[in-house]
Amino acid sequence: MPLSAAPTPGAEVTRTGPALDEAPWQLQILSCSRKQKASAVPGTGPCPAVMAEVDLLDVPSLDKAAGEEFLQEAFGVILEEAVRRGTDVTEKVCDWKEPEDLRHLLDLELRGHGEPQPQVLQRCRDIIRYSVKTCHPRFFNQLFSGLDYHALAGRMITETLNTSQYTYEIAPVFVLMEEVVLQKLRELVGWGSGDGIFCPGGSISNMYAMNVARYHRFPDCKRRGLWALPRLAVFTSEECHYSIQKGAAFLGIGTDNVYLVGADERGKMIPAELEKQISQAQIEGAVPFFVSVTCGTTVLGAFDPLMAVADVCERHGLWFHVDAAWGGSVLLSQKHRHLLDGIERANSVAWNPHKMLTTGLQCSAFLLRDTSGLLHRCHSAGATYLFQPDKFYNVAWDTGDKTVQCGRKVDCLKLWLLWKAVGTEGLEKRVDRAFACTRYLAEEIKKREGFQLVMEPEFINLCFWFVPPSLRGKQAQANYWERLGKVQAGRLLRACPGARLIPLPSVPRWPQSSRSG
Repeated sequence: MPLSAAPTPGAEVTRTGPALDEAPWQLQILSCSRKQKASAVPGTGPCPAVMAEVDLLDVPSLDKAAGEEFLQEAFGVILEEAVRRGTDVTEKVCDWKEPEDLRHLLDLELRGHGEPQPQVLQRCRDIIRYSVKTCHPRFFNQLFSGLDYHALAGRMITETLNTSQYTYEIAPVFVLMEEVVLQKLRELVGWGSGDGIFCPGGSISNMYAMNVARYHRFPDCKRRGLWALPRLAVFTSEECHYSIQKGAAFLGIGTDNVYLVGADERGKMIPAELEKQISQAQIEGAVPFFVSVTCGTTVLGAFDPLMAVADVCERHGLWFHVDAAWGGSVLLSQKHRHLLDGIERANSVAWNPHKMLTTGLQCSAFLLRDTSGLLHRCHSAGATYLFQPDKFYNVAWDTGDKTVQCGRKVDCLKLWLLWKAVGTEGLEKRVDRAFACTRYLAEEIKKREGFQLVMEPEFINLCFWFVPPSLRGKQAQANYWERLGKVQAGRLLRACPGARLIPLPSVPRWPQSSRSG
């Protein structure tokens, strides 16, 4: 069917198919009146396919007035139910339900038709009601508890602007902001210069460290892969975060090649044991290349001896990484930063401000002492459709090729806005107060019959046992510790479900205990 005439003046037409005289109805009519659209091809009559598109185009994609009204009401629900009630100590941490009961209460099924606005708002209330309020004063279950209002505002702005932090052209404010925040964090570590990037969590930061260390030692591995490598050996404490094991598996190094170094009674890596493990790996034909120490272990809150481990790494020419995801924020405290003495000697550091500083999930920095562009060389792919070298600005600000991600969420704003609001002094007070609260709780536990400290806290982790009357004074019995460990597994939580969340970790040296931190 030949095209008999040009479209009506004012109509915008694009060709999406073959030649116009072969497929006239593959025209997409983008913007003109309904009358013009219906007669865009004179003499042929309206085509059903075109008329269907005309109907869609005449309907706005969004009802702005209704949308803004919904947001106003939804923000009210968030403020009242999640923020006010979520931080109220007289409320529960969560309204706990078993999985099948919760599935029924929430009606999670997705259907073909939409729901009216009042029902959707009730969905929001139900979601908040049955969720764990990690901002609650009695939420102790993970290391990211608490709420900061300025950081929350930053998170809301981040979600609203919905940009990806890979190039300056798409995220100009945040590219500049990220570099300022990273520079400040590096200064606290003790570096006058360096590199870094915000990552989706401390586990990824640790994996980045391992990958960059491997590339630094064996740059051909980026091109040739594992075929270019000998058997590699990673060293870390037996109290390390499990992301070291996962990173070794993910990167093809293998968990069998992660050598766990012995720790002392407080959970700190023993440098002499590290030396032994390095020698053992060499005897077994492996090539040592990476040592990861921990500042703030998950359970005991231990800080590995950085100076001594740094000496070992220098003697053997090994990459020295510090996993300070939990304990890094102690660097803000003049009173307590001695716990991280020697961190300035590290090659790389992982630090999660979303933990002690309550910026909210997630806010994880991977910091490098290197200034040669190692991070970019290790991860870059140079996609020309995104990282063009001839842009109208300095493309050095296009930082996205430093990561293995393409799309990357803005994680710097919440920390930057919090820092602007309270200053470095305010952040220091926040850290010092956490230490003071831990010290207070330790002293109170000592006064309470039936409660026993696992050890005196060094950090803000406080591990303790509850000893029931049936076991008090019976430490000499052969099965005492086994029975005590079983007590912890449910007593504190069954007493008042949802009123508080306290983790019940275990460590090799002791039976299961409770941890506040």
